[in-house]
Amino acid sequence: MKRAFAAIVLFAIVPFAAIAIAQSGIASSLTRSELESLLHVPAADYQREWVLLGSFSVRADDPEKGAKELHVVYAEPKSVEIYRDSGVFPGGAILVKDVFATNTEVLTTGIVSYADTLKGRFVMVKDETDRYAEESPLWGDGWGWAFYEGTETQKTITTDYRKDCLGCHEPARSQDLIYVQGYPIRKR
Repeated sequence: MKRAFAAIVLFAIVPFAAIAIAQSGIASSLTRSELESLLHVPAADYQREWVLLGSFSVRADDPEKGAKELHVVYAEPKSVEIYRDSGVFPGGAILVKDVFATNTEVLTTGIVSYADTLKGRFVMVKDETDRYAEESPLWGDGWGWAFYEGTETQKTITTDYRKDCLGCHEPARSQDLIYVQGYPIRKR
């Protein structure tokens, strides 16, 4: 009986101890490949189970051709709730942006562009303390950054977020490098 009680107590305490150690930074030294494995396209059916934050169209060089890409952004419901309450995405929040090539047609409503082929997915993971920034060129400025071409979900083509990602995100620095103005869900 005493052994069973001790085992129950041990199994109840170990997860909390692991969390406390990880949060204290003692166990935060992960290898570069372990850090990069934290960045991947989620296995969850995020397009159905997560919150659609918003979408953007990227205009074609010739405006008469409509949009050249459509970007659709998702986040986990719990992260969106925290964002709505605080105005900040919490540590560990995952944002997934699907990037679609578009098809454009002239319809009775005018020139219309819509999602066609999936070009890839951009994944960002919030790292509010920048604890991984020194360990991997995919982490820094409060986020982990990775782009996956086509239907790839594990192997990123991103090699350094500073050269591969910041060029587009720098104008949104005052908004934590996220274009939140395109997220109607953010309004409280």
